[in-house]
Amino acid sequence: MKNIRLIARLDVKGPNLVKGIQLEGLRKIGNPNAYAKKYYEQGIDEILYIDIVASLYNRNNLSEIVTQCTQDVFVPITVGGGIRTIEDVDKALHCGADKIAINTAAIKRPDLIKEVADKYGSQCMVLSIQAKKIADGKWEAYYDNGREHTGLDVVEWAKKGYELGAGEILLTSVDKEGTKKGFDIELVKAVSDIVPIPVIACGGMGAPEDFIDVVKTGHADAVAVASVLHYNEYSVKEIKGVASKAKINIREV
Repeated sequence: MKNIRLIARLDVKGPNLVKGIQLEGLRKIGNPNAYAKKYYEQGIDEILYIDIVASLYNRNNLSEIVTQCTQDVFVPITVGGGIRTIEDVDKALHCGADKIAINTAAIKRPDLIKEVADKYGSQCMVLSIQAKKIADGKWEAYYDNGREHTGLDVVEWAKKGYELGAGEILLTSVDKEGTKKGFDIELVKAVSDIVPIPVIACGGMGAPEDFIDVVKTGHADAVAVASVLHYNEYSVKEIKGVASKAKINIREV
């Protein structure tokens, strides 16, 4: 049976760790690397850094942050936000990232998915999808922090991303993100059941029970968590402990 991963998501604006609700109303929290180190010491499985304003300014500002992070943190690191070219991927990997999450540039030029997968392997290429519900059982893919329409059906886009070479899907429910009201289980299940690659559920965790639901019912392979960790509502150990008691295979602390 596969191991389910717990991932700490750190949204970054400039030098600051930030958090919003539905990707808006960003609030400064602190130094992103201090939080990454804390979660690593608590037993997190992976770290996800997203430059939340990168696409808006056509750049990724995480190079220095990731370089510093790798001095203290020894779990896989994924970097996203503003990755537009193979050169951007090169730079992020050179700074210490293990995987690259791409949303906007993949939507605008899907062949970038194949180019990254061909050069670095599918395990490096994470397709990031920001999903908004538009009808029962239907979601549209967005970009620019859930502000820009694409007209793409999320499930079909995830399937195409896999066919182009993506090795993982980072699936964020914009409707649920930051609300702490639970994941969009129907969304996660719809994507997880159509692609044979890992799906990371993101957006909505308010309690460890939400983790159990999205894994057991939504069939998520990994869960990205932000608010409940950042605001010290639950620790990595507490979340993993509840998951383990629910018979979920997870690396215990």
